[in-house]
Amino acid sequence: MSVLGSANAGFGLDAIALGFTVVLERSFAFPYQILQRIQEHRVTGLPGVPTIFATMLQMAPFDGLDLSSLRYFSNTGAAFPPAHIRRLQELFPKAQVFSMYGLTECTRVGYLDPARLHDKITSVGKAMPNAETYIVDEQGRRVGPGVVGELVVRGANVMRGYWGKPEETAERLRDGEIAGEKVLHSGDLFHADEEGFLYFVGRKDDIFKCKGEKISPKEIENVLYGLEAVAEAAVVGVDDPIDGQAIKVMVVPRDGAALTEHEVRQHCRANLENYMVPKFVEFRESLPKTDSGKIKRG
Repeated sequence: MSVLGSANAGFGLDAIALGFTVVLERSFAFPYQILQRIQEHRVTGLPGVPTIFATMLQMAPFDGLDLSSLRYFSNTGAAFPPAHIRRLQELFPKAQVFSMYGLTECTRVGYLDPARLHDKITSVGKAMPNAETYIVDEQGRRVGPGVVGELVVRGANVMRGYWGKPEETAERLRDGEIAGEKVLHSGDLFHADEEGFLYFVGRKDDIFKCKGEKISPKEIENVLYGLEAVAEAAVVGVDDPIDGQAIKVMVVPRDGAALTEHEVRQHCRANLENYMVPKFVEFRESLPKTDSGKIKRG
């Protein structure tokens, strides 16, 4: 088996230890060349973040390229938009799609069994083996199914701390329920269903209020990705004299796609509550990214 990924991906050593051939690329800046490498080396697995798959899907149907060797895709770094999962399934019906969630502080946290994509497509699955996850309120108390709170992770995969940063370490690593144990407070908001499947709501720092209601940018972004003409999307709150903070969406249209503000708002009205319909729509050629490929909202 072979796997292709960027040079800073954390899966590299694990893949080598398991006997995989690892094809490293510095970035996804030249996506056609990456796809050529997949064809050349008959790559079987492609790990990535949502922006990588968004760029790749813009190039479909991959005329002139044989990508039939691909057997699985795995996503981490940010929640996988359901529209992208469905499109990958259409283009690669024989490949499995693993929607995952992880943090630098503990690598992988959970993954969704591909067999459950049909009914849990918006979930990032359950905790990895030898790890436990649970959700707490602002007082640190566990909450039940359907209640939004901060995700806590315990297990051997949790970091020992930030090097030379005791205050930051104390903020993230807090006393667990077992004497002497430290558990990781992720800083991410989740809820779980009755079966224990986890659903990402957003970063605590990304949530804002509009018209008195809490807004999760990820929920709106997932709806925007349901528009075929949308390649990338980001949602932020901006100061507004009436609403306090108003919803602004930044959209990158697919190459050659025509899209209007009216179409964006109409799509949102048809799929979201009224208070979640954006007040401002801005079209861009690209969105800023972090070094790991995540979209920067700030």
